[in-house]
Amino acid sequence: MTFFSCVSSCDYNCPDKPVLTPSRLVVKYGDPTSAICVACQKDCLPLEESVIGMEASRGKTTINGTTLTWKVDHLREWEFTPKCFYTNKNNKQCCTTLSVTVYQPPEAVLISSLGPNGQVLDCGQAITLQCSVHKVAPARDLIVNFYRGQTQLGHMKSKSTVKEPVNETFTFSYKTSKDDDKAQFWCEAVLDLEPGTTQPFLVVKSGNLTTTVHCKPEGKKQTQFSPQISPQV
Repeated sequence: MTFFSCVSSCDYNCPDKPVLTPSRLVVKYGDPTSAICVACQKDCLPLEESVIGMEASRGKTTINGTTLTWKVDHLREWEFTPKCFYTNKNNKQCCTTLSVTVYQPPEAVLISSLGPNGQVLDCGQAITLQCSVHKVAPARDLIVNFYRGQTQLGHMKSKSTVKEPVNETFTFSYKTSKDDDKAQFWCEAVLDLEPGTTQPFLVVKSGNLTTTVHCKPEGKKQTQFSPQISPQV
């Protein structure tokens, strides 16, 4: 049995294509990870004639028959697409790619206010909130939510396609009222690495930003008294 570490051309639609478990990996940068591949079940050549292997720039692969076990102690690549492959009876290489997402939690999530008045505002004046997310990856899966207390005001999704850690900044405008005096605003960075699940994969929150809102006191309504005339007896 011959092992190769480089695949020149692949057929990804073979009837008996390699099966990877898990089919998708989500790995924190620098952490260990592993996967198992059953290369083939029906279209395998005899073992002494087989070409079977795992194309991966990192890690080690051990093979037992048509089953491959791939492991890496520290995954330190941001773009990483291993392939499991074998040569079938038609002398074609059948391949399956292992989907790998390498992530890094934000180093910091900070909230601030923009504008000349900062956190001191008049009633009805808009406050512009800024949420800064430092060194997060991959930014394509980043969502930022803005809150006033426990009420969500809005959310924004990053448009970046960079896989390496980046700094991202989001702004949100909010019109204040008298109820916002001493209110606490904050934001959170969400890495939505497993879309479709009920819980977000990773959430990092900022601290609180307290605002002061000055409102003119409402005028007191004057009560008019009508003289009461006692009936004459």
